[in-house]
Amino acid sequence: MGLALLLIKTSINFIIGDYILPIICVIIVILFLLANKFYKIPDVSAILILLIGIIVGFSIFGIPSISIISLPNTIIPTVQDFLKGGWFLAIPQAPLTITNAILATTLLMQDLVHRDIDPDKLSKSIGLMNITSVPFGGFPMCHGAGGLAAQYRFGARTGGSNIISGLILLPIALFFASPEFVAIIPLGVFGALLVFFAIELGKHSLKTDSYIVTGIMAILALIINITIAFIIGMILAYGLTKIHKHP
Repeated sequence: MGLALLLIKTSINFIIGDYILPIICVIIVILFLLANKFYKIPDVSAILILLIGIIVGFSIFGIPSISIISLPNTIIPTVQDFLKGGWFLAIPQAPLTITNAILATTLLMQDLVHRDIDPDKLSKSIGLMNITSVPFGGFPMCHGAGGLAAQYRFGARTGGSNIISGLILLPIALFFASPEFVAIIPLGVFGALLVFFAIELGKHSLKTDSYIVTGIMAILALIINITIAFIIGMILAYGLTKIHKHP
C-alpha cells in the first residue's frame, strides 16, 4: 500500500503541467478495459501508449541519433567503496528489498497467478543478478512488486512476456543507449501508466490481516520513508500479536 501511494504521488508529479496527453492515455486504457471485458481482446494499451509517447517525442525533439552502447569496463571496488556503498545504499535499501522485492512479490504471485514462490529463491536471484552486473557498471536490480503488478495489469501472464520485453528493450539499449532517447517520451505518459500500476498494487494490499498496521505503514512510507515504515510496522505487528495472545 505504501508503494502504491508513492506511485500515485510520483504520477501526479509527472502529470502536472501536461494534462492533455495523460488524459488521452487514461482514456485508451479504460477503452481497452471495457473492450477486454466484453470482447476478450488482448490488452495492448501500454504498448500503444508508449508508441504514442515516442511519436510525440519524435515530433517535438526529432529522431535521436543512433548511439551504440560501449563495451563495459570491469570495476573493482575499493574498501572505501564498500564502506560508503554499504552505509548510504545497502542498509537503507535493505528494508525496501525485503518488503517490496521479496515478501510483497511472493504474496503478489500467489494472488495473481496462484503460484507459491519461495522468498529465499527471490533473495538468491536478486543477489546473483547484482553480483554479476555491478562489477561491469550495471545498475542494481530486484524483483519489484510494482513491476509485477504493472506487467500483470497490462496482460502479462507467462514467461513469454519477459521475452517480448527483452526483444523490445535490447535493441533500444544496444543502438539508442543515450539518455536523450528515454528523455523524449513525455513524463505525462509515464504518469498515466503509473496510476494504473498503483491501483493494481493497492487493490491487492487490501488483502491484509491488519488494516491498522497496513494503514500506518502506508502513511509513514508516503510522508517519511519506507525504512521507518518498515521498522514501526514490525513493532506494531509484534505488539498487536502479544495483545491478541494475552488479552
